[in-house]
Amino acid sequence: MQLKWSHTVLNAIDKDRLLEFYTEALGFSIVDRGPLVPGSPQEIVFMSQQEGEHHQLAVVNGRKESEAGASLNHMAFRVDSFEEVKELHASLSAKDVNILPLSHGNTLSLYFGDPEGNGIEVFWDTPWHVDQPQAKVWDTELDETAALAWVEENFRDEPSFVPRDSAQGTFVNRP
Repeated sequence: MQLKWSHTVLNAIDKDRLLEFYTEALGFSIVDRGPLVPGSPQEIVFMSQQEGEHHQLAVVNGRKESEAGASLNHMAFRVDSFEEVKELHASLSAKDVNILPLSHGNTLSLYFGDPEGNGIEVFWDTPWHVDQPQAKVWDTELDETAALAWVEENFRDEPSFVPRDSAQGTFVNRP
């Protein structure tokens, strides 16, 4: 299995200051934003510089100044196949790693921590785009066909649910 770097999520003390830095100093564009979970005061803001990448960087508000060193929310890696996600799940489960399988509609992801608590996401892209944030727990016992059918059934009513190919190039400089 080869992991391909995807994105980083930062926990922010001053979200607006971080957003200003990354957009004005480094040229990122805000592409999506919303509550981290429905009804939460925490907001996640997604940013990218590449048209084909929904986000390369995201910022979540709510970190307290007393939480030194807690700026990393998680790092994410993409894999090429659904089978690699299944193999990783089996390997991590055998090591008693606590795993949270989430689908964002556009991915089937596994979330877990390393031995020091650093968050990691490993995901496989589905054939669809869905505006973010979105998250639903998925059943890792499903095979690829059943998992894709589950994603379509659970996300197709979202207004932004479209084939990934038709969404490419629309992420940067969105209103």
